[in-house]
Amino acid sequence: MKTVLILGAAGQISSYLIPALLQQTDFNLKLYARNANNRIKVTDPSRETVIDGDFNDKDTLNQAMDGVDAVYLNEMRDLDSVKNIGAAMDANHVRQFIGATVLGIEDEVKGAFGQWNTSMIESSITKRIKTAKVIKDSDLTYTLLRLAWLYNKDGNTNYELTDSDQPFGGTQVTRQAVAQLIVNILQDESRKYARKSLGVNEPNTNWDKPSFY
Repeated sequence: MKTVLILGAAGQISSYLIPALLQQTDFNLKLYARNANNRIKVTDPSRETVIDGDFNDKDTLNQAMDGVDAVYLNEMRDLDSVKNIGAAMDANHVRQFIGATVLGIEDEVKGAFGQWNTSMIESSITKRIKTAKVIKDSDLTYTLLRLAWLYNKDGNTNYELTDSDQPFGGTQVTRQAVAQLIVNILQDESRKYARKSLGVNEPNTNWDKPSFY
């Protein structure tokens, strides 16, 4: 039975990912976050373990990796945190890493939307280029998710993927769709997502900016 460590388990994508994993898989979940006991509501104590810590707490991070098969990181903003997570994975022989990052880190967002996106999140892109490089330079079995602009819509789990050498596909995607994609990656046995950086967007949203701006 697979054990998945969710880093940033109190985050918004994680709030959809956790119930999706509980409903669609038999995986055990380790839920890691700052002030986790106050922020995370456990619904299945037999499968969910809450761990209170931050990504600079190397001892807690190492302990959390014990017995883990895969790691999902909800936020790739901080360079030191990503380095610490990679080191803890190596030390505990954990191979599979899925990380949520932003669109634009591979200069893949073209046209008017690309210009708008850069004007909105240029500093975020700059930080995440550095954290993505740490993961790409590692020997981890990684999947990086370059996410379109996020919004919530229950029942909308539609997504499409683009590879690193393709222009980004659309402007927006739901957190519910991202959660479903992560479930699909964790369940996949074919390695088709291994060592990939994937653009993630909702089909038919190829506009100048997201619909909610």
